[in-house]
Amino acid sequence: MNFYVKFVESYPIFSAIIQFAILGTIGEAISRKIAHQNVFGFFVALKKAVVWSLLAIMIKYAFVGFFGFTHALVASHLLPSVVDTNVFARAFAVSSFTNLIFGPIMIYSHRFLDNLLMRRHNYSNMKGAIWTLVWFWIPVHTLTFSLPVSYQIGLAALWSVALGIILGYFESKKAVKS
Repeated sequence: MNFYVKFVESYPIFSAIIQFAILGTIGEAISRKIAHQNVFGFFVALKKAVVWSLLAIMIKYAFVGFFGFTHALVASHLLPSVVDTNVFARAFAVSSFTNLIFGPIMIYSHRFLDNLLMRRHNYSNMKGAIWTLVWFWIPVHTLTFSLPVSYQIGLAALWSVALGIILGYFESKKAVKS
């Protein structure tokens, strides 16, 4: 674990790219498999990894930025001081701001980049994707932001696999009903 922490601390952007390129792509593949859809091949997986790499850069900057943003709101007396002194309060505030302000941008950026690399124009199910910010991302990122910074991006990338499993399950149930 020491190697991981040192790697993440020494190369914050590069480590984010690697973690999201691998885990985000795996999450999408698992989702498709559970939903009984064709799992993409090697070259599509490479394209997906490129998309996740670009998103990883955005996510890393957002994570750092929203910690600073939340602290600045406390310093300006726009949030109670407990947000800076209580781990859970800080994690919940950062998660809420990150997901409610940055989340929609990230979701639409993800779809835009997918569409661009896959040469398609598909913006279906965006309402459902936005709702994941409330029922999935805010709660799990509250846990994520409770951890030391060195573990946050790795856990966020793992959450993308978990969400892939959940969404694949819902999609498979939807297909059975039709």
